[in-house]
Amino acid sequence: MAVMAVILEKDLARGRQSYDAWRAAAYTMMTDARAAGGDDDATRDARLSIAPRLARPTTAMAVRYSLHLLERKAPGPGVEVRVAPWGAVKILDGPASDPHNLTPPDVIELDPDVWLRVATGVTTWAEEKDAGRISAVGERDDLGWLLPLEA
Repeated sequence: MAVMAVILEKDLARGRQSYDAWRAAAYTMMTDARAAGGDDDATRDARLSIAPRLARPTTAMAVRYSLHLLERKAPGPGVEVRVAPWGAVKILDGPASDPHNLTPPDVIELDPDVWLRVATGVTTWAEEKDAGRISAVGERDDLGWLLPLEA
């Protein structure tokens, strides 16, 4: 079975631009939240709600490009990271997929904004996990040591 790339080679430059645009918009929102003041909990809650409203194709490309960066940083068949509806990659060494259902023993699912927040460093893996925004099955359910990603 052929493995489909999460982003095409010809789209890498556009993906990087989209990722950079999402990150810039998110960091502007984060700066605005910090300027509004409040305690650490209020600042954390504000960061956990950051979700720039960019054009759908821009967000899709940002997700695909960031998953490409993750896949390049930690290649392997052991953990599947899914960011529906725009992409999924398998990363890290470990047991490969079950030949009957093609799903590895460890699966992590995130919404696009949650994924992009942790990928860009707006929030941490632990903050999002504690907030109940990361669904993870398997022993390797913490990717915090791989994040944020460097573009």
